[in-house]
Amino acid sequence: MKVAALQMVSGTSVQGNLDTAATLIRQAAEAGAQLAVLPEYFCLMGHKDSDKLTVREAPGAGPVQEFLAASAREHGLWIAGGTLPLTGSDNDHVRNTSLVFTPQGEPVARYDKIHLFRYDNGTEQYDESRVIERGSQPAAFDMTARDGKRWRIGMSVCYDLRFPELYRSLAADVLLVPSAFTYGTGKAHWELLLRARAVENLAYVIAAAQGGMHENGRRTWGHSMVVDPWGVVLAQQAEGAGVVLADLDAARQAQVRTQLPALEHRVL
Repeated sequence: MKVAALQMVSGTSVQGNLDTAATLIRQAAEAGAQLAVLPEYFCLMGHKDSDKLTVREAPGAGPVQEFLAASAREHGLWIAGGTLPLTGSDNDHVRNTSLVFTPQGEPVARYDKIHLFRYDNGTEQYDESRVIERGSQPAAFDMTARDGKRWRIGMSVCYDLRFPELYRSLAADVLLVPSAFTYGTGKAHWELLLRARAVENLAYVIAAAQGGMHENGRRTWGHSMVVDPWGVVLAQQAEGAGVVLADLDAARQAQVRTQLPALEHRVL
């Protein structure tokens, strides 16, 4: 099954970002991808955190969700919509939500980011909890490829990558990690953590990232990639908008899980 991690350098215009995403989705579909994964905050990287509040949508309604559904239908592929802001429990917070749509444009899975990023190195400060309300439930879904193979797909977002217990609970064949890693933390830990999650779970990892210098002055690490269950990076792109393509081989995964049945050896 061919998959695509879509890398973006999202700006402050929702429509501009949707236009870029549409181009990348089309390119992925034309290349034969059956699943396309957008990055975290694909629809908006605002000037300030509270900009998310101005474009939030109610579940099941809104231009970003309509775009994702229509794109999936138009191109006949599965789309994991990075993240978009959905309404929270009060007016001051949103959920940072990843939604999945089938080739028929139907929503089949929702994951609200559980772990919220906070970082302060003296010059850079981030605290997602200021405007984001964390989720509480892991999420996974089943996807049937065109050859009839069923894949169990586990969902996560960015900072979740540092919490391996989440990925263990998903028991998935493929792990999605739409992200917007900072340049500094990404340079230090991004590939290391992605390959570790792949090896620990003997799973494929599709990591679609923001990658470059954004209109708001923030720089993200990029390096969107697909990693195989043995920890091998199959494809990646350093910076800039683009489509990272790779083939997931079910037989290869089965071979690895048979040769090294670590998942069966769990004790704790």
